[in-house]
Amino acid sequence: MPLTLIIGLFLRFILALGIIWQILRSEKDPDIQLFWLVFIALLPVIGLVIYSLCGINYRREVVRKRLHGRTLDMFGRQMPADKAGSLFPDHNTDRVEESLRPLVRLLRACGDGNRLYEGNALEIITSGLRKRELLLEDIRQAQKFIHIEYFRFGNDKAGREVRDALLAKVKEGVEVRFLNNNMIGRDIPRSYFRNMQKEGMEVLPYTHIRNGFRSFLMRINCQNHRKVVVIDGKVAYTGGMNLNDNYFYKWRDTHLRIEGPVVARLQASFIDSWLSSGGRLSRPLPYYFPAPEPIAWKAPLQDKCMQVVTDAADNPRPATLLGYEWILQNARDYVYIHTPYFVPPRSFLNALTSAALRGVDVRIILPEKVDTPLIGPANRAMYAECLAAGVRIYDRSGEFIHSKTLVCDDRLSIVGASNLDMRSFFTNSEVNSFIYDAETALFCKAQFLKDLDGTREWTYAEWKNSRIWYQEMGSHIMRLFHHLL
Repeated sequence: MPLTLIIGLFLRFILALGIIWQILRSEKDPDIQLFWLVFIALLPVIGLVIYSLCGINYRREVVRKRLHGRTLDMFGRQMPADKAGSLFPDHNTDRVEESLRPLVRLLRACGDGNRLYEGNALEIITSGLRKRELLLEDIRQAQKFIHIEYFRFGNDKAGREVRDALLAKVKEGVEVRFLNNNMIGRDIPRSYFRNMQKEGMEVLPYTHIRNGFRSFLMRINCQNHRKVVVIDGKVAYTGGMNLNDNYFYKWRDTHLRIEGPVVARLQASFIDSWLSSGGRLSRPLPYYFPAPEPIAWKAPLQDKCMQVVTDAADNPRPATLLGYEWILQNARDYVYIHTPYFVPPRSFLNALTSAALRGVDVRIILPEKVDTPLIGPANRAMYAECLAAGVRIYDRSGEFIHSKTLVCDDRLSIVGASNLDMRSFFTNSEVNSFIYDAETALFCKAQFLKDLDGTREWTYAEWKNSRIWYQEMGSHIMRLFHHLL
């Protein structure tokens, strides 16, 4: 046997051992580990490339320090201790119902920033036109700075309306920073953003090789799915709505306008995203965190207690997933959920079906048709198991519903960016608001019941009888790849 062939086989053997060791030590679910081992064995070259992009576990301290060390260093050097204590309080949980305090502590333990904030004013926005009205007016009123990060930003009527409003503020001397999730929306020409930069707006790509190869490799797959606006450190927006025509004019979605102490949390989240993407700040850090002022806004929901919970691929634990599972495991009467994409991990399915089996009224509204072809079969792969356990599933026709909300027992609500899928729970950067309040829960409950109009509720028998063999086959095949969707 030629020496070169022996050396080649030996190197392949070492490489294979290295890959197997990397997969086994990744601390992922054993089913996912087995998937990668089989996939790479069947398709060695393609499998290795896809694993390098989508399979590596980044929940390690060394990755976290590399990505967020600059932010931590800046806060440590520039933020006075007394101001940091007031902006990022470590409140006790007295304002929260006693039965929900373990959830507050759980989310807090998943990330130091997931703190409890009291005294916030909210409007829950369920219309794109309403968000357009409020956001454009707040942009016009900005005096110091506007910070924006969005998963999608359109080169269409809605996107250009926001862009033009932002550029008008730049001409007035307002600092505008826009973090562009550049791996999405590749159909938008680069000149669109270059022209924004020429006009004085700071536009930064979320994924770029100049931030280091490891960060670049990670962010090719781990996208920034957050939707955040912070204006003057006083007003913030977050939720499910992106900035394009679908969200302003066509789809049904849910978003928040917020004033109050929790705005500082969203500001800190944006600054971390900005700095970890290679951005800079033109002023000392305290400038972007103004002292709290009395809230003059007559918000529909006042004096609310909430946690803004961030997730990312490098976080120690998947906070939102653990929060959802805790709620399902501890619900007493009902849990109502909106989601456009429903491809959750096994642990979530177990919590969901267990809640229904013990008598909790568990309902989910999903769109009848989704905007991504592969997601339709994947969504429906979970229907039979859920329906058999007593989960009530409603398909909504007509207007696409992109809302990502939960309401439970007239006491707790979630409005956020996370879908119920592996990508949102484990891969993408996400932000979700947990609101501990009966009035807010009743509003979300009423909206959910309103959204039942125009839906079809499936029974287990109807669902099984409606399925054709190739539909079942397609769903089960997509289910094998659920952690990549």
